[in-house]
Amino acid sequence: MRTAYTSDQIRTAETALMARLPEGTLMSRAAAGLAMVCANLLKGVRGRVYGSHVALLVGGGDNGGDTLYAGALLARRGARVEAVLAGSRAHEGGLAALLAAGGRAGPFDAARAGDLLARADVVLDGLVGIGGGGTLREPYGTLAELTAEAAGLVVAVDVPSGVDASSGRVEGPAVRAHLTVTFGAYKAGLLVDPGASHAGSVELVDIGLGPHLPGPEVAAPTGDDVAGLLPRPGAESDKYRRGVVGIAAGSDRYTGAAVLSVGGAVRAGAGMVRFASTAEPVRLVRARWPEAVTTVLDPSSSPDSLLEEVGRVQAWVLGPGLGTGPEAHAVARAVLSSDVPVLVDADGLTLVARDRTLLRRTAPTVLTPHAGELSRLLDVPREQIEAARLDHVRRAAAELGATVLLKGSTTLVAEEHRPVRVNTTGTPWLATGGTGDVLSGITGALLAAGLSGYDAASCAAYIHGLAARIAARGGDGGGARGDARADAGGRAEARYGGGDGGRGEAPIAALDVAEAIPAALRML
Repeated sequence: MRTAYTSDQIRTAETALMARLPEGTLMSRAAAGLAMVCANLLKGVRGRVYGSHVALLVGGGDNGGDTLYAGALLARRGARVEAVLAGSRAHEGGLAALLAAGGRAGPFDAARAGDLLARADVVLDGLVGIGGGGTLREPYGTLAELTAEAAGLVVAVDVPSGVDASSGRVEGPAVRAHLTVTFGAYKAGLLVDPGASHAGSVELVDIGLGPHLPGPEVAAPTGDDVAGLLPRPGAESDKYRRGVVGIAAGSDRYTGAAVLSVGGAVRAGAGMVRFASTAEPVRLVRARWPEAVTTVLDPSSSPDSLLEEVGRVQAWVLGPGLGTGPEAHAVARAVLSSDVPVLVDADGLTLVARDRTLLRRTAPTVLTPHAGELSRLLDVPREQIEAARLDHVRRAAAELGATVLLKGSTTLVAEEHRPVRVNTTGTPWLATGGTGDVLSGITGALLAAGLSGYDAASCAAYIHGLAARIAARGGDGGGARGDARADAGGRAEARYGGGDGGRGEAPIAALDVAEAIPAALRML
Protein backbone atom coordinates (compact mmCIF):
# COMPACT_ATOMS: atom_id res chain seq x y z
CA MET A 1 0.00 0.00 0.00
CA ARG A 2 1.42 3.36 -1.00
CA THR A 3 0.59 5.69 1.89
CA ALA A 4 0.38 9.48 1.75
CA TYR A 5 0.27 12.25 4.34
CA THR A 6 -0.66 15.87 4.92
CA SER A 7 1.84 18.69 5.16
CA ASP A 8 1.36 18.92 8.92
CA GLN A 9 2.06 15.22 9.36
CA ILE A 10 5.23 15.50 7.27
CA ARG A 11 6.47 18.53 9.17
CA THR A 12 5.90 16.85 12.53
CA ALA A 13 7.85 13.80 11.38
CA GLU A 14 10.66 15.96 10.02
CA THR A 15 10.91 17.84 13.32
CA ALA A 16 11.16 14.60 15.26
CA LEU A 17 13.83 13.22 12.93
CA MET A 18 15.88 16.43 12.77
CA ALA A 19 16.14 16.45 16.56
CA ARG A 20 18.17 13.23 16.27
CA LEU A 21 20.45 14.24 13.39
CA PRO A 22 23.16 16.82 12.71
CA GLU A 23 21.87 20.06 11.23
CA GLY A 24 21.42 19.94 7.45
CA THR A 25 21.26 16.15 7.20
CA LEU A 26 17.74 15.99 5.81
CA MET A 27 18.43 18.64 3.18
CA SER A 28 21.60 16.82 2.19
CA ARG A 29 19.69 13.53 1.80
CA ALA A 30 16.92 15.19 -0.20
CA ALA A 31 19.34 17.00 -2.52
CA ALA A 32 21.37 13.85 -3.16
CA GLY A 33 18.26 11.87 -4.05
CA LEU A 34 16.96 14.64 -6.29
CA ALA A 35 20.30 14.96 -8.08
CA MET A 36 20.45 11.21 -8.66
CA VAL A 37 16.99 11.13 -10.25
CA CYS A 38 17.85 14.11 -12.45
CA ALA A 39 21.14 12.53 -13.50
CA ASN A 40 19.26 9.44 -14.65
CA LEU A 41 16.85 11.61 -16.62
CA LEU A 42 19.71 13.46 -18.29
CA LYS A 43 21.36 10.19 -19.26
CA GLY A 44 18.13 9.20 -20.96
CA VAL A 45 17.66 12.55 -22.70
CA ARG A 46 21.29 13.40 -23.57
CA GLY A 47 23.10 10.14 -23.01
CA ARG A 48 25.18 11.73 -20.25
CA VAL A 49 25.10 14.37 -17.54
CA TYR A 50 28.22 16.18 -18.76
CA GLY A 51 27.33 19.05 -21.10
CA SER A 52 23.62 18.93 -20.41
CA HIS A 53 21.71 22.06 -19.48
CA VAL A 54 19.74 22.30 -16.21
CA ALA A 55 17.55 25.22 -15.17
CA LEU A 56 16.63 25.81 -11.53
CA LEU A 57 13.59 27.85 -10.48
CA VAL A 58 14.39 28.71 -6.89
CA GLY A 59 12.15 30.05 -4.14
CA GLY A 60 13.25 31.41 -0.80
CA GLY A 61 12.57 28.47 1.52
CA ASP A 62 14.06 25.06 2.23
CA ASN A 63 12.56 23.77 -1.02
CA GLY A 64 14.79 26.24 -2.83
CA GLY A 65 17.73 25.01 -0.74
CA ASP A 66 17.12 21.41 -1.78
CA THR A 67 17.05 22.57 -5.40
CA LEU A 68 20.27 24.60 -5.17
CA TYR A 69 22.21 21.80 -3.48
CA ALA A 70 20.98 19.32 -6.12
CA GLY A 71 22.04 21.78 -8.82
CA ALA A 72 25.48 21.96 -7.25
CA LEU A 73 25.82 18.17 -7.39
CA LEU A 74 24.83 18.15 -11.07
CA ALA A 75 27.24 20.99 -11.83
CA ARG A 76 30.08 18.97 -10.31
CA ARG A 77 29.26 16.24 -12.82
CA GLY A 78 29.69 18.69 -15.69
CA ALA A 79 26.15 19.94 -16.25
CA ARG A 80 25.61 23.60 -17.10
CA VAL A 81 23.35 24.72 -14.25
CA GLU A 82 21.65 28.11 -14.12
CA ALA A 83 19.30 29.27 -11.37
CA VAL A 84 16.54 31.86 -11.42
CA LEU A 85 16.29 33.28 -7.91
CA ALA A 86 12.62 34.18 -7.60
CA GLY A 87 12.41 34.85 -3.87
CA SER A 88 13.41 37.92 -1.92
CA ARG A 89 16.25 35.81 -0.57
CA ALA A 90 17.90 32.50 -1.42
CA HIS A 91 19.15 29.69 0.80
CA GLU A 92 22.67 30.90 1.59
CA GLY A 93 24.38 27.52 1.86
CA GLY A 94 22.70 26.13 -1.25
CA LEU A 95 23.52 29.19 -3.34
CA ALA A 96 27.15 29.17 -2.19
CA ALA A 97 27.43 25.47 -3.06
CA LEU A 98 25.99 26.05 -6.54
CA LEU A 99 28.34 28.93 -7.32
CA ALA A 100 31.33 27.04 -5.94
CA ALA A 101 30.50 24.11 -8.26
CA GLY A 102 30.51 26.39 -11.30
CA GLY A 103 26.78 27.02 -11.53
CA ARG A 104 25.29 30.42 -12.29
CA ALA A 105 22.45 32.32 -10.62
CA GLY A 106 20.59 35.58 -11.09
CA PRO A 107 17.41 37.33 -10.02
CA PHE A 108 14.12 36.83 -11.82
CA ASP A 109 13.78 38.39 -15.24
CA ALA A 110 10.91 37.13 -17.40
CA ALA A 111 12.81 37.29 -20.71
CA ARG A 112 15.90 35.58 -19.28
CA ALA A 113 13.78 32.92 -17.59
CA GLY A 114 11.89 32.18 -20.81
CA ASP A 115 15.14 31.83 -22.75
CA LEU A 116 16.59 29.57 -20.06
CA LEU A 117 13.57 27.27 -20.08
CA ALA A 118 13.67 27.06 -23.87
CA ARG A 119 17.25 25.74 -23.73
CA ALA A 120 17.19 23.47 -20.69
CA ASP A 121 17.13 19.69 -20.90
CA VAL A 122 15.70 19.51 -17.38
CA VAL A 123 13.92 22.22 -15.38
CA LEU A 124 13.72 21.90 -11.60
CA ASP A 125 10.73 23.57 -9.99
CA GLY A 126 11.94 24.55 -6.52
CA LEU A 127 9.69 27.56 -6.05
CA VAL A 128 7.29 26.44 -3.33
CA GLY A 129 7.35 23.35 -1.13
CA ILE A 130 4.76 21.69 1.08
CA GLY A 131 4.23 24.89 3.06
CA GLY A 132 2.70 26.65 0.07
CA GLY A 133 -1.05 27.14 -0.22
CA GLY A 134 -3.49 29.24 -2.20
CA THR A 135 -2.63 31.24 -5.29
CA LEU A 136 1.05 31.65 -6.13
CA ARG A 137 2.38 35.15 -5.59
CA GLU A 138 4.52 36.84 -8.19
CA PRO A 139 6.90 36.15 -9.76
CA TYR A 140 6.19 32.51 -8.87
CA GLY A 141 2.91 32.54 -10.80
CA THR A 142 4.60 33.81 -13.96
CA LEU A 143 7.36 31.21 -13.69
CA ALA A 144 4.80 28.45 -13.19
CA GLU A 145 3.10 29.52 -16.41
CA LEU A 146 6.43 29.69 -18.25
CA THR A 147 7.20 26.05 -17.40
CA ALA A 148 4.37 25.02 -19.73
CA GLU A 149 6.59 26.15 -22.62
CA ALA A 150 9.77 24.45 -21.41
CA ALA A 151 11.47 22.35 -24.05
CA GLY A 152 12.82 19.76 -21.62
CA LEU A 153 11.50 17.70 -18.75
CA VAL A 154 9.96 19.57 -15.84
CA VAL A 155 10.79 18.06 -12.45
CA ALA A 156 8.89 19.30 -9.41
CA VAL A 157 10.85 19.34 -6.17
CA ASP A 158 8.75 17.68 -3.43
CA VAL A 159 5.45 19.05 -4.83
CA PRO A 160 4.60 21.08 -7.96
CA SER A 161 4.41 24.78 -7.11
CA GLY A 162 0.78 25.85 -6.93
CA VAL A 163 -0.49 22.44 -5.76
CA ASP A 164 -1.67 22.11 -2.17
CA ALA A 165 0.35 19.20 -0.81
CA SER A 166 -2.37 18.07 1.60
CA SER A 167 -5.46 18.19 -0.60
CA GLY A 168 -4.39 18.43 -4.23
CA ARG A 169 -6.18 21.75 -4.67
CA VAL A 170 -4.96 24.11 -7.38
CA GLU A 171 -5.96 27.76 -7.09
CA GLY A 172 -4.50 29.63 -10.03
CA PRO A 173 -1.27 29.02 -11.98
CA ALA A 174 0.57 25.82 -11.11
CA VAL A 175 3.52 23.90 -12.47
CA ARG A 176 2.56 20.84 -14.52
CA ALA A 177 5.49 18.48 -14.08
CA HIS A 178 6.53 15.40 -16.01
CA LEU A 179 7.99 14.02 -12.79
CA THR A 180 7.75 14.95 -9.12
CA VAL A 181 10.57 13.92 -6.77
CA THR A 182 9.07 13.93 -3.31
CA PHE A 183 10.95 13.51 -0.04
CA GLY A 184 10.32 11.25 2.95
CA ALA A 185 6.75 10.21 2.13
CA TYR A 186 4.09 10.69 -0.50
CA LYS A 187 1.96 13.79 -0.04
CA ALA A 188 -1.79 13.30 -0.30
CA GLY A 189 -2.12 16.09 -2.87
CA LEU A 190 0.20 14.27 -5.28
CA LEU A 191 -2.24 11.36 -5.60
CA VAL A 192 -5.54 13.25 -5.84
CA ASP A 193 -6.70 15.42 -8.72
CA PRO A 194 -6.33 18.14 -9.67
CA GLY A 195 -2.93 17.95 -7.96
CA ALA A 196 -2.16 14.49 -9.34
CA SER A 197 -2.55 15.70 -12.91
CA HIS A 198 0.12 18.33 -12.21
CA ALA A 199 2.53 15.89 -10.55
CA GLY A 200 3.13 13.47 -13.43
CA SER A 201 4.98 10.38 -12.27
CA VAL A 202 6.00 10.54 -8.61
CA GLU A 203 9.39 9.34 -7.39
CA LEU A 204 9.92 8.93 -3.64
CA VAL A 205 13.30 9.67 -2.05
CA ASP A 206 13.65 8.06 1.38
CA ILE A 207 15.16 10.45 3.91
CA GLY A 208 14.34 8.41 7.01
CA LEU A 209 10.90 9.72 8.03
CA GLY A 210 9.22 6.30 8.19
CA PRO A 211 9.46 5.62 11.97
CA HIS A 212 8.12 9.09 12.76
CA LEU A 213 5.05 9.08 10.52
CA PRO A 214 1.53 8.62 11.97
CA GLY A 215 -1.34 6.78 10.30
CA PRO A 216 -1.80 7.93 6.69
CA GLU A 217 -4.54 10.21 5.42
CA VAL A 218 -4.52 8.61 1.96
CA ALA A 219 -3.48 5.20 0.62
CA ALA A 220 -3.11 3.87 -2.91
CA PRO A 221 -3.49 0.08 -3.19
CA THR A 222 -1.03 -1.73 -5.42
CA GLY A 223 -1.69 -4.79 -7.54
CA ASP A 224 -0.29 -7.00 -4.78
CA ASP A 225 -2.63 -5.37 -2.25
CA VAL A 226 -5.64 -6.06 -4.46
CA ALA A 227 -4.53 -9.62 -5.16
CA GLY A 228 -4.27 -10.24 -1.42
CA LEU A 229 -7.83 -9.06 -0.82
CA LEU A 230 -9.56 -10.89 -3.65
CA PRO A 231 -11.37 -14.13 -2.79
CA ARG A 232 -10.09 -17.16 -4.68
CA PRO A 233 -12.26 -20.25 -5.21
CA GLY A 234 -11.08 -23.48 -3.60
CA ALA A 235 -11.84 -27.10 -4.26
CA GLU A 236 -14.93 -26.92 -2.05
CA SER A 237 -16.35 -23.79 -3.71
CA ASP A 238 -19.77 -23.69 -5.28
CA LYS A 239 -21.79 -20.85 -6.79
CA TYR A 240 -23.35 -19.95 -3.45
CA ARG A 241 -20.04 -19.83 -1.59
CA ARG A 242 -18.59 -17.62 -4.33
CA GLY A 243 -21.40 -15.11 -3.84
CA VAL A 244 -24.85 -14.44 -5.25
CA VAL A 245 -25.38 -10.83 -6.32
CA GLY A 246 -28.75 -9.32 -7.10
CA ILE A 247 -28.93 -6.53 -9.66
CA ALA A 248 -31.92 -4.20 -9.88
CA ALA A 249 -31.15 -2.08 -12.91
CA GLY A 250 -32.38 -1.04 -16.31
CA SER A 251 -35.78 0.00 -17.59
CA ASP A 252 -37.59 -0.07 -20.89
CA ARG A 253 -35.88 3.22 -21.76
CA TYR A 254 -32.40 2.40 -20.40
CA THR A 255 -31.67 -1.18 -21.32
CA GLY A 256 -27.92 -0.95 -21.87
CA ALA A 257 -27.15 -0.24 -18.23
CA ALA A 258 -28.73 -3.57 -17.31
CA VAL A 259 -26.59 -5.53 -19.77
CA LEU A 260 -23.41 -3.76 -18.71
CA SER A 261 -23.85 -4.05 -14.94
CA VAL A 262 -24.69 -7.75 -15.25
CA GLY A 263 -21.66 -8.18 -17.50
CA GLY A 264 -19.40 -6.59 -14.91
CA ALA A 265 -20.64 -8.98 -12.23
CA VAL A 266 -20.44 -12.09 -14.42
CA ARG A 267 -16.92 -11.32 -15.63
CA ALA A 268 -15.73 -10.40 -12.12
CA GLY A 269 -16.49 -13.90 -10.88
CA ALA A 270 -19.87 -13.78 -9.16
CA GLY A 271 -21.07 -17.27 -8.30
CA MET A 272 -24.52 -16.30 -9.53
CA VAL A 273 -26.19 -13.15 -10.80
CA ARG A 274 -29.89 -12.66 -10.12
CA PHE A 275 -31.24 -9.86 -12.31
CA ALA A 276 -34.56 -8.14 -11.67
CA SER A 277 -36.17 -5.51 -13.85
CA THR A 278 -38.94 -4.83 -16.36
CA ALA A 279 -39.55 -7.11 -19.34
CA GLU A 280 -37.34 -5.52 -22.01
CA PRO A 281 -34.07 -5.32 -20.04
CA VAL A 282 -34.73 -8.86 -18.77
CA ARG A 283 -35.04 -10.05 -22.37
CA LEU A 284 -31.76 -8.39 -23.37
CA VAL A 285 -29.87 -9.68 -20.34
CA ARG A 286 -31.09 -13.22 -21.07
CA ALA A 287 -29.84 -12.90 -24.63
CA ARG A 288 -26.38 -11.50 -23.74
CA TRP A 289 -25.75 -13.19 -20.41
CA PRO A 290 -27.56 -16.55 -20.27
CA GLU A 291 -25.74 -17.28 -16.99
CA ALA A 292 -27.93 -14.74 -15.18
CA VAL A 293 -31.12 -15.82 -13.44
CA THR A 294 -33.74 -13.23 -14.38
CA THR A 295 -37.00 -12.01 -12.87
CA VAL A 296 -39.55 -9.63 -14.35
CA LEU A 297 -40.77 -7.46 -11.50
CA ASP A 298 -44.49 -6.94 -10.98
CA PRO A 299 -45.05 -3.22 -10.39
CA SER A 300 -48.36 -3.95 -8.71
CA SER A 301 -46.64 -5.86 -5.89
CA SER A 302 -46.34 -4.31 -2.46
CA PRO A 303 -42.86 -3.13 -1.38
CA ASP A 304 -42.65 -6.08 1.03
CA SER A 305 -43.26 -8.66 -1.70
CA LEU A 306 -41.72 -6.93 -4.73
CA LEU A 307 -38.46 -8.92 -4.58
CA GLU A 308 -39.85 -12.23 -3.29
CA GLU A 309 -39.47 -14.04 -6.62
CA VAL A 310 -35.85 -12.95 -7.06
CA GLY A 311 -34.52 -15.34 -4.42
CA ARG A 312 -31.87 -14.88 -1.78
CA VAL A 313 -28.81 -12.77 -2.58
CA GLN A 314 -25.72 -11.81 -0.60
CA ALA A 315 -25.47 -8.28 -1.98
CA TRP A 316 -27.43 -5.96 -4.26
CA VAL A 317 -26.53 -3.54 -7.04
CA LEU A 318 -29.18 -0.85 -7.35
CA GLY A 319 -29.70 1.90 -9.84
CA PRO A 320 -28.00 1.78 -13.26
CA GLY A 321 -30.67 2.76 -15.79
CA LEU A 322 -33.44 2.14 -13.26
CA GLY A 323 -35.27 5.42 -13.82
CA THR A 324 -36.39 7.84 -11.14
CA GLY A 325 -40.20 7.54 -11.14
CA PRO A 326 -42.51 6.04 -8.49
CA GLU A 327 -41.93 2.45 -9.63
CA ALA A 328 -38.15 2.91 -9.45
CA HIS A 329 -38.53 4.42 -5.97
CA ALA A 330 -40.49 1.35 -4.87
CA VAL A 331 -37.69 -0.92 -6.12
CA ALA A 332 -35.08 1.21 -4.34
CA ARG A 333 -37.01 1.06 -1.07
CA ALA A 334 -37.39 -2.71 -1.34
CA VAL A 335 -33.69 -3.27 -2.07
CA LEU A 336 -32.46 -0.87 0.61
CA SER A 337 -34.79 -2.47 3.17
CA SER A 338 -32.83 -5.71 2.82
CA ASP A 339 -30.25 -6.86 5.36
CA VAL A 340 -27.40 -7.36 2.86
CA PRO A 341 -24.83 -4.92 1.47
CA VAL A 342 -26.17 -2.65 -1.28
CA LEU A 343 -24.27 -0.69 -3.91
CA VAL A 344 -26.21 2.38 -5.12
CA ASP A 345 -25.30 3.95 -8.46
CA ALA A 346 -26.69 6.24 -11.16
CA ASP A 347 -30.49 6.61 -10.91
CA GLY A 348 -30.34 5.02 -7.49
CA LEU A 349 -28.25 7.98 -6.33
CA THR A 350 -30.84 10.41 -7.67
CA LEU A 351 -33.55 8.59 -5.71
CA VAL A 352 -31.44 8.65 -2.55
CA ALA A 353 -30.68 12.36 -3.00
CA ARG A 354 -34.43 13.02 -3.09
CA ASP A 355 -35.24 10.71 -0.20
CA ARG A 356 -32.48 10.38 2.40
CA THR A 357 -34.66 8.04 4.47
CA LEU A 358 -33.70 5.30 2.01
CA LEU A 359 -30.23 5.27 3.61
CA ARG A 360 -31.52 4.53 7.11
CA ARG A 361 -30.27 0.99 7.23
CA THR A 362 -27.88 -1.11 9.31
CA ALA A 363 -26.32 -3.22 6.55
CA PRO A 364 -23.36 -1.76 4.61
CA THR A 365 -24.06 0.70 1.81
CA VAL A 366 -21.71 1.69 -1.00
CA LEU A 367 -22.43 4.82 -3.03
CA THR A 368 -20.63 5.35 -6.36
CA PRO A 369 -21.30 8.92 -7.56
CA HIS A 370 -19.47 11.06 -10.04
CA ALA A 371 -18.99 14.71 -9.08
CA GLY A 372 -22.36 15.78 -10.44
CA GLU A 373 -24.21 13.10 -8.49
CA LEU A 374 -22.26 13.91 -5.34
CA SER A 375 -23.19 17.56 -5.75
CA ARG A 376 -26.86 16.55 -5.51
CA LEU A 377 -26.23 14.29 -2.53
CA LEU A 378 -24.38 17.02 -0.61
CA ASP A 379 -26.11 20.07 -2.12
CA VAL A 380 -22.74 21.50 -3.10
CA PRO A 381 -21.87 22.96 -6.53
CA ARG A 382 -20.08 20.49 -8.76
CA GLU A 383 -17.14 22.80 -9.36
CA GLN A 384 -16.45 22.94 -5.63
CA ILE A 385 -16.34 19.15 -5.49
CA GLU A 386 -13.97 18.96 -8.46
CA ALA A 387 -11.68 21.53 -6.83
CA ALA A 388 -11.54 19.68 -3.49
CA ARG A 389 -12.34 16.06 -4.17
CA LEU A 390 -10.60 14.73 -1.07
CA ASP A 391 -12.50 16.98 1.31
CA HIS A 392 -15.88 16.24 -0.23
CA VAL A 393 -15.52 12.47 -0.45
CA ARG A 394 -14.61 12.42 3.25
CA ARG A 395 -17.59 14.62 4.06
CA ALA A 396 -19.92 12.39 2.05
CA ALA A 397 -18.80 9.23 3.83
CA ALA A 398 -19.35 10.82 7.24
CA GLU A 399 -22.61 12.57 6.44
CA LEU A 400 -24.25 9.71 4.55
CA GLY A 401 -22.98 6.88 6.75
CA ALA A 402 -21.74 4.92 3.74
CA THR A 403 -18.67 3.90 1.83
CA VAL A 404 -18.37 6.45 -0.98
CA LEU A 405 -16.55 5.80 -4.25
CA LEU A 406 -16.15 9.12 -6.05
CA LYS A 407 -15.58 8.47 -9.75
CA GLY A 408 -13.41 10.71 -11.88
CA SER A 409 -9.92 11.15 -13.25
CA THR A 410 -8.70 9.84 -9.91
CA THR A 411 -11.20 7.56 -8.23
CA LEU A 412 -11.42 7.95 -4.45
CA VAL A 413 -12.89 5.53 -1.91
CA ALA A 414 -13.81 6.93 1.50
CA GLU A 415 -15.16 5.42 4.67
CA GLU A 416 -15.35 7.25 7.98
CA HIS A 417 -12.25 6.86 10.19
CA ARG A 418 -10.29 5.15 7.39
CA PRO A 419 -7.64 6.53 5.00
CA VAL A 420 -9.11 7.62 1.69
CA ARG A 421 -8.02 5.14 -0.94
CA VAL A 422 -6.89 6.40 -4.34
CA ASN A 423 -7.03 4.26 -7.46
CA THR A 424 -3.94 4.40 -9.68
CA THR A 425 -5.15 2.38 -12.67
CA GLY A 426 -7.27 3.55 -15.57
CA THR A 427 -7.05 5.46 -18.82
CA PRO A 428 -8.67 8.61 -20.22
CA TRP A 429 -10.59 6.32 -22.59
CA LEU A 430 -12.71 5.21 -19.62
CA ALA A 431 -14.59 8.49 -19.95
CA THR A 432 -17.37 6.96 -22.04
CA GLY A 433 -20.96 6.01 -21.37
CA GLY A 434 -21.65 2.78 -19.51
CA THR A 435 -18.27 2.14 -17.92
CA GLY A 436 -19.67 3.11 -14.52
CA ASP A 437 -22.33 0.40 -14.92
CA VAL A 438 -19.58 -2.17 -15.40
CA LEU A 439 -17.85 -0.88 -12.26
CA SER A 440 -21.08 -1.33 -10.32
CA GLY A 441 -21.31 -4.95 -11.39
CA ILE A 442 -17.70 -5.67 -10.40
CA THR A 443 -18.20 -4.08 -6.98
CA GLY A 444 -21.45 -5.96 -6.43
CA ALA A 445 -19.76 -9.27 -7.18
CA LEU A 446 -17.02 -8.54 -4.64
CA LEU A 447 -19.55 -7.48 -2.01
CA ALA A 448 -21.44 -10.73 -2.54
CA ALA A 449 -18.17 -12.65 -2.18
CA GLY A 450 -17.76 -11.24 1.32
CA LEU A 451 -15.48 -8.22 0.97
CA SER A 452 -16.30 -5.16 3.04
CA GLY A 453 -17.65 -2.13 1.23
CA TYR A 454 -14.30 -0.37 1.63
CA ASP A 455 -12.29 -3.26 0.19
CA ALA A 456 -14.85 -4.17 -2.49
CA ALA A 457 -14.96 -0.62 -3.84
CA SER A 458 -11.15 -0.26 -3.74
CA CYS A 459 -10.51 -3.57 -5.49
CA ALA A 460 -13.26 -3.00 -8.05
CA ALA A 461 -11.87 0.40 -9.00
CA TYR A 462 -8.40 -1.09 -9.48
CA ILE A 463 -9.67 -4.04 -11.58
CA HIS A 464 -11.95 -1.77 -13.62
CA GLY A 465 -9.09 0.59 -14.46
CA LEU A 466 -6.75 -2.26 -15.29
CA ALA A 467 -9.35 -3.88 -17.56
CA ALA A 468 -9.81 -0.57 -19.35
CA ARG A 469 -6.06 -0.28 -19.96
CA ILE A 470 -6.00 -3.81 -21.35
CA ALA A 471 -8.95 -3.13 -23.65
CA ALA A 472 -7.52 0.18 -24.83
CA ARG A 473 -4.12 -1.35 -25.56
CA GLY A 474 -5.53 -4.20 -27.60
CA GLY A 475 -5.76 -7.13 -25.22
CA ASP A 476 -2.43 -7.58 -23.44
CA GLY A 477 -2.35 -4.43 -21.34
CA GLY A 478 0.97 -3.28 -22.75
CA GLY A 479 2.49 -3.28 -19.28
CA ALA A 480 -0.70 -1.98 -17.71
CA ARG A 481 -0.12 -3.65 -14.35
CA GLY A 482 0.99 -1.47 -11.49
CA ASP A 483 1.48 2.25 -11.29
CA ALA A 484 1.82 3.99 -14.63
CA ARG A 485 5.40 5.12 -14.83
CA ALA A 486 7.62 5.90 -17.81
CA ASP A 487 11.22 4.73 -17.95
CA ALA A 488 13.58 7.13 -16.19
CA GLY A 489 15.24 7.99 -19.48
CA GLY A 490 11.99 8.52 -21.43
CA ARG A 491 11.51 11.54 -23.63
CA ALA A 492 9.37 14.48 -22.58
CA GLU A 493 6.68 13.40 -25.03
CA ALA A 494 6.01 10.29 -22.92
CA ARG A 495 4.52 12.66 -20.32
CA TYR A 496 5.60 10.46 -17.41
CA GLY A 497 2.81 8.52 -15.76
CA GLY A 498 -0.91 9.14 -15.53
CA GLY A 499 -1.50 6.57 -18.28
CA ASP A 500 0.61 8.74 -20.66
CA GLY A 501 -2.51 10.60 -21.80
CA GLY A 502 -3.80 7.59 -23.71
CA ARG A 503 -0.82 7.15 -26.05
CA GLY A 504 -0.60 3.65 -27.46
CA GLU A 505 -4.28 3.17 -26.71
CA ALA A 506 -7.49 3.31 -28.73
CA PRO A 507 -11.10 4.18 -27.93
CA ILE A 508 -13.08 1.55 -26.06
CA ALA A 509 -16.72 0.85 -25.32
CA ALA A 510 -18.05 -0.12 -21.91
CA LEU A 511 -18.61 -3.74 -22.94
CA ASP A 512 -14.92 -3.95 -23.94
CA VAL A 513 -14.06 -3.20 -20.32
CA ALA A 514 -16.34 -5.97 -19.05
CA GLU A 515 -14.83 -8.46 -21.48
CA ALA A 516 -11.28 -7.55 -20.34
CA ILE A 517 -11.95 -8.18 -16.65
CA PRO A 518 -10.70 -11.81 -16.68
CA ALA A 519 -7.44 -10.66 -18.28
CA ALA A 520 -7.08 -8.01 -15.57
CA LEU A 521 -7.63 -10.60 -12.85
CA ARG A 522 -5.00 -12.88 -14.41
CA MET A 523 -2.47 -10.05 -14.06
CA LEU A 524 -2.96 -9.85 -10.28
